[in-house]
Amino acid sequence: MPEKNLTDLHEGERAQVVSLLNESRIRRRLQDLGLVEGTRVNCIQKSPFGGMVAYGIRGAIIALRAEDAVGVLVN
Repeated sequence: MPEKNLTDLHEGERAQVVSLLNESRIRRRLQDLGLVEGTRVNCIQKSPFGGMVAYGIRGAIIALRAEDAVGVLVN
């Protein structure tokens, strides 16, 4: 399966984190939330206007801004 951005997932779709392309400050925050290589992510709900997206990550629901989630590569 080809790599895509976390923002490309549709509601209910699952993927696995391949790498983080974000700058250091945001990258560290995402890693602290559990987004590291190999983590399974579930897209739970997308905002109708494209702002925030709720993801299931390691048993928690985390809302991320699209500009932060675009740097997370998944497959």
